[in-house]
Amino acid sequence: MTPNAEMQSGRNSNIGQSAAGAPAGRSAKALGVLGTRLHATTYDKLISELRELLRQPRTTVVDFTNTQIVTLRRNEPGFRAITQDFDLFIPDGMPLIWCVNAQGAGLRDRVYGPTFMRRCILASPGTATHYFLGGTDECLARLRQAFLKQNPAIQIVGCHNGYFGQENEGEIRNEIRRLSPDFIWVGLGTPKQQAWIQRNRHQIPRGIFLAVGFAFDVNAGTKPDAPLWMQRLGLTWVFRILSEPRRLGPRYMKHNFLFLYYLLWDGIRGRAWSQDL
Repeated sequence: MTPNAEMQSGRNSNIGQSAAGAPAGRSAKALGVLGTRLHATTYDKLISELRELLRQPRTTVVDFTNTQIVTLRRNEPGFRAITQDFDLFIPDGMPLIWCVNAQGAGLRDRVYGPTFMRRCILASPGTATHYFLGGTDECLARLRQAFLKQNPAIQIVGCHNGYFGQENEGEIRNEIRRLSPDFIWVGLGTPKQQAWIQRNRHQIPRGIFLAVGFAFDVNAGTKPDAPLWMQRLGLTWVFRILSEPRRLGPRYMKHNFLFLYYLLWDGIRGRAWSQDL
């Protein structure tokens, strides 16, 4: 555990929404892909929406959603149940952007988790606070250093590595409750990060939970990211397989195949763009 003991006192700002309700001020389109309601937005719009949510006294969960997550929600009832009460599914992968654009979204780019994390944190007002959950201790140290180097005014009030068991969750949850951060960045990987958020969100009174997966390693510089030309062509998954073939190869091949299969099968039945199963 590597918590930062800094804690801003006297803050009464709140954040969030009810799990069943829509966020206040939602202006982006909500479009369905294989039963997942995707929030078709942009980097700037989402940052603005989250700042607005800071005024509300509840929690909000934001999932940066790729084809694996959409496929898991379509294919595995258990994972769908875990994520059923999540508030915003942000299309993080280019194939999902192509799908929502086919429905008229008119987006020029995805909202990619690593890029959004960087832009959101660096643009944070001085009163906003952040907590990091995930990665190794080295990754967290480098992540903290990288952000503070670019903006020394950023308030990172605490962090914990991603190597813990359920017996440690109470300790982590109590620390987050005590620090009361505005943004809780969770980089545990899918499906672990979604399961952790589902188990803990209702026991933490405030905060925006952001499931960002690979974003910790990218921004800390501990793992390489795909070049921009590959990202624009929707080939980030190819780069990641080449970078970590044993760990990621079977996962990506399975879920990419299933995504295409369900897109065709549900499309035949007129349900490819469904927001609910």
